[in-house]
Amino acid sequence: MYITDYELFEVPPRWLFLKLTTSDGTVGWGEPIVEGRSHTVVAAVEELLDNYLLGEDPTRIEDHWQAMYRGGFYRGGPILMSAIAGVDQALWDLKGKQFGAPVHELLGGRARDRIRVYQWIGGDRPADVGEAAREKADAGFSALKMNATAELRPIDTPATVADAVDRIAAVREAVGDEVDIGVDFHGRVSKPMVRRLAAALEPYDPMFIEEPVLPENNDALPAIRQSTTIPVATGERMYSRWDFKEVLEADAVDLIQPDVSHAGGITELKKIASMAEAYDVSVAPHCPLGPIALASCIQVDACTPNALIQEQSLDIHYNETSDVLDYLADPSVFEYRDGFVDIPDGDGLGIEIDEEHVRDQRGDVDWHNPVWRHEDGSVAEW
Repeated sequence: MYITDYELFEVPPRWLFLKLTTSDGTVGWGEPIVEGRSHTVVAAVEELLDNYLLGEDPTRIEDHWQAMYRGGFYRGGPILMSAIAGVDQALWDLKGKQFGAPVHELLGGRARDRIRVYQWIGGDRPADVGEAAREKADAGFSALKMNATAELRPIDTPATVADAVDRIAAVREAVGDEVDIGVDFHGRVSKPMVRRLAAALEPYDPMFIEEPVLPENNDALPAIRQSTTIPVATGERMYSRWDFKEVLEADAVDLIQPDVSHAGGITELKKIASMAEAYDVSVAPHCPLGPIALASCIQVDACTPNALIQEQSLDIHYNETSDVLDYLADPSVFEYRDGFVDIPDGDGLGIEIDEEHVRDQRGDVDWHNPVWRHEDGSVAEW
């Protein structure tokens, strides 16, 4: 068996799907995407497949990963690692189908039967989060996540802190103490504002504060972690085990959030999670993406003892034109019950992509995140 062909599909709302086909007609799916940079990732995937994988045995996943990563002199970063990630997911899907087993069985077998999931409330400029929280809690979710703020100045007013406190207070009041609330700082918050915000939010017991500073400023995380009792999470803009090595060795985080479509795929995510286990750090894979990325995450969650909870993007504020379940032949595979999702037991990634719908939706998806500006005209973090 060898790889004979591939296709890439840009589909709404902002996703990129990869279809790999082998000489015996087996198909594997992956999701290589950097949100807002889909055209660039397409070119990177084409380079990898044309230079390394067409005509090759798809079962040698580790060797292919090493060749794609180390075969070029320049390594790492969001574009290359996301391209590798989608190819890697598709290779694991193929291998599972070849052996008639879900991917987690090939990675050592289940460590759990289901994984807890959290539901997004509150968008980039969060509002009306109390009512949204109550609705999701009533629907059975026991964990929620919200953005803490819109754009912030490096040193902002007491009113901005008060606004953030009011939002999380409204959520806590709506759902009580039985529901966890993750608060995403989204890298929008400067070091001095992190200290102020974290202190103000502590009385409401967030599950974690996410990406309190930009990954370029990860050296500030140990001091931030020492200054608050709120667990510190980060990792969605970190792309390999070498990136995570630094924060783990610095005792800088309580929870890491590598993205299976940005951090080298299933192969690399499993290695990152195993590294974190040795440091008593939990894993909550980042996944505001489509069904292939979510299925890949859940396969790793299934066999990862330190997996804590799984992000998923159903009804997220970005999914205005299409949603996760739309691309599945059997949407019940991601049926959430009591705040959990069962581990799929189908071959490969455990999902069946509705290829006809993918082809119908295929087009030039021109999604880009907004460029925010402060009142003085300078660029703000989104």
